[in-house]
Amino acid sequence: MQIQPKGFMTAKTYAFVSLGCPKNLVDSERMLGQLAQAGYALTPDADGADVVVVNTCGFIEPARQESLGVIREMLDLKTKGRVGSVVVAGCLAERKGDALLNDVPGVDHIVGVFGREEIVQVVDRSLQRRLTDEQRSLFRPAPIRALEDTARLRITPRHFAYLKISEGCDRLCTFCAIPSMRGKHLTKPIEEVIREARELVRDGVRELVLVAQDTTYYGLDLYGEVRLAALLRELLKLEGLDWIRLLYTYPIFFTDELIDVLASAAGESARPRIVPYLDMPLQHINDRMLKRMQRRVNREETETLLRKLRAAVPGLALRTTFIVGFPGETQEEFDELCAFVRETRFERLGVFPYSREPGTPADRLPDHLPDEIKAQRVAHVMELQQPIAFAHASSMIGREMDAIADSPDPEIPGQVLGRTTADAPEIDCAVRIKGKGLKPGDLIRVRVTGSDGYDLVARAIRVR
Repeated sequence: MQIQPKGFMTAKTYAFVSLGCPKNLVDSERMLGQLAQAGYALTPDADGADVVVVNTCGFIEPARQESLGVIREMLDLKTKGRVGSVVVAGCLAERKGDALLNDVPGVDHIVGVFGREEIVQVVDRSLQRRLTDEQRSLFRPAPIRALEDTARLRITPRHFAYLKISEGCDRLCTFCAIPSMRGKHLTKPIEEVIREARELVRDGVRELVLVAQDTTYYGLDLYGEVRLAALLRELLKLEGLDWIRLLYTYPIFFTDELIDVLASAAGESARPRIVPYLDMPLQHINDRMLKRMQRRVNREETETLLRKLRAAVPGLALRTTFIVGFPGETQEEFDELCAFVRETRFERLGVFPYSREPGTPADRLPDHLPDEIKAQRVAHVMELQQPIAFAHASSMIGREMDAIADSPDPEIPGQVLGRTTADAPEIDCAVRIKGKGLKPGDLIRVRVTGSDGYDLVARAIRVR
């Protein structure tokens, strides 16, 4: 379609680009839902859209550069008359503030994280060209209660969805800028989470992935005690929900009650259940590094928790992430981390180089390491983890397990790509499933027949 260069454009089509983490994706889906309810028509291609909304990530420098690259790509289309206006939302906008307009001056409007509820008004103004310099940005203070995430237009496949159970973070890890962008931790009340979960299940969701900056902290600010175990018990009552998965669990506040809920749900044959999978970003294992990062946990406490979880939860798959090259990390401290990786044998593991973030306490620490040292340490940890992950995949051959189908296999017609309970969407491994009539969203009992590096190959036994 042709875009008129001036005046109000009545077609009201929009394209949307969502960047960053699952929590940001939930914000995107909320904004998409609001725009749809206001009569805007979503188009899959930015080229030709009346307006493009870019929901950005501002967490670390590579993410910021990716966001800026996408914004400039959209502005190039605008310059050529193929996009009407460009609106930038999310974490990069919140972090940079009005200074972002100097970096990308062609942007029509920027919207901070907590201005998302006014996205329709912002888009309306950007299309009507009634903007003054004072109107080109919208920032709201952090709310006093968690934002509601109902009426979303979901980006994920119909059978799984992210469910944000809280907003913000009270952790003051020295490397992290999240609290400055998303404010203090705000628990979403249990009844509201259940209402949102029920809405998602009615929309066809079979797997709910619970997300927050710190899921194990859930409830402390609102109820005076952590209440993740209580929330999980309520979610388990929902009919039609097959899998519940936990991301971003912090090693503190893992109560015995929570471990009991995870253990009993993972061991049940009836559905729904909490899958035996935990994402627990540990960041390091050396005590001095943990203190320097202000993680408020030490190696002994971490190892005790891991042993308790392994003993209690049958077939538990543990995913973690580490930061290497933190300011002052010595070779000996890095070697300690490597030994821990070899000994603990995490089923899933990621590692990142320390990213120097302006405004964070770690940025002011002495003894920053050269980028080449950080890159070498990342590569070394991944070299250690690869045979561990490959061996885990090989150990699955011959076993029967449940898998959920995500999409047709792009390489082999008639097969589907799916995930086992050990694999979170978009970040973990895949299983190639052979069978007749399989389709996305099917929950399939499979027998694993082989492995291909990190991934599995399986044959369908039955669809559940």
